Amino acid sequence: MTQTTAERTLTAAVRADHRGDGWHTMADLTSQAKGAVEAFNNADWDQVRKYFEDSTYNEFGTQRSLSGIDAILEAMKGWKAAMPDVRGTVTGAVEGGQRVVLEVMWEGTQTGEMLTEQGTIPASGKRQKTPAAFIFDYENGKLRESRHYFDMLTFLKQIGAA
Repeated sequence: MTQTTAERTLTAAVRADHRGDGWHTMADLTSQAKGAVEAFNNADWDQVRKYFEDSTYNEFGTQRSLSGIDAILEAMKGWKAAMPDVRGTVTGAVEGGQRVVLEVMWEGTQTGEMLTEQGTIPASGKRQKTPAAFIFDYENGKLRESRHYFDMLTFLKQIGAA
């Protein structure tokens, strides 16, 4: 089947995107955002590094604002240490411009200590299920900033710490 001029242009643009010249479709950005959650789920820190590398991560439930991949990885590894089985399930996605918003349900059992600025929360063995909104802002196809909103009080009540 012969491609029209418009189809050839779109195909060239998609191929250019995969060469990394900055042109990205919303589907590509949504896939990246979902991939970041999945990389965390699998504790695939090399992939997490690729998704978050030179960005800022704002975690509003803990009031942390982290810049640079080392600080972001430390925070994410801390969550996995406290709840090795924690998983985020993406239940919805909205996209527009260079922004992707994911609705995520986080579930896991707190079997490890949770280190916080206020002190250490001992392992409770309790399961938690916490809804969240995770916003990803991109610039030229690269993550610039993410904002993670969740209710920390709801989380702490479920693990018996509040």
